[in-house]
Amino acid sequence: MTTVPTRTLPSGDELPRLGFGTWNLDDETIDRAIRTAIDAGYAHVDTAEGYGNEAAVGAALAEYDRDDVFLTSKVLPKHLHYGSVIESCEASLDRLGVDYLDLYLIHWPNPAVSLRESLDAMATLHDRGLVRNVGVSNFSAYQLGCAQRVADVPIAVNQIEFHPWFQRPDLVEYCRETGVAVEAAAPLARTEIFEDEVVRELAETYDRSPATVVLRWAIQRGITVLPKSSTPAHIRANADISDWELDEADVERLDDRDRNAPIYDTPTRDWTDDVYGIPE
Repeated sequence: MTTVPTRTLPSGDELPRLGFGTWNLDDETIDRAIRTAIDAGYAHVDTAEGYGNEAAVGAALAEYDRDDVFLTSKVLPKHLHYGSVIESCEASLDRLGVDYLDLYLIHWPNPAVSLRESLDAMATLHDRGLVRNVGVSNFSAYQLGCAQRVADVPIAVNQIEFHPWFQRPDLVEYCRETGVAVEAAAPLARTEIFEDEVVRELAETYDRSPATVVLRWAIQRGITVLPKSSTPAHIRANADISDWELDEADVERLDDRDRNAPIYDTPTRDWTDDVYGIPE
């Protein structure tokens, strides 16, 4: 079993820097995947109301001690009005079968809803003990700075797309300067990064999988990683982030692979999509 490094959040809670991502995992595969992950040493599970699998995640986690798993969920941008945030969180807790979330994130910014209103609701959830830490996801430095300005509870996390092809140095540096933990969604560029020639070369050099090399690089950059897989062997391999390091020169080689190429966080949005759901 791997020993997972942690990061201390403003609340004093420890954020495990290896989390198990559940995006696009269906109910049939989640139970085995989460059991495999926890047995391999993961102590952090990331889901969202928009993933449509919270009930399955909760069922898989039910046999484990609640305090042993750092659990994150997210509220959709179409639910960012005050009352909707409260209702969404309560519904997520019900589906997950838990009394509180370790971290609750605004999944995407919604320019049609007041950020102050959304964060006021997050503060209410925090005050009620339903949410221990508050964060955001897919926020730019500009949006994050605005959130920090109006939030009554510290913004603990910004979960963003981050991988060797999309490193976002200005945003990551702003998060570091202001004490916000960066979590890497799609840390493996949804497997596309495996074709990178430097990644493949380093995997051979270190006798590790391409995924493990990329995850270890992100860990050494101070990033929390949230890899997702439904394959037990891959889940276990992805946990191999401790007890070895990339040489600094090899970290720099991966640093040089940045091509500002997002996999999902593209400049435009389909505002009619159910995820965003912003009416005309």
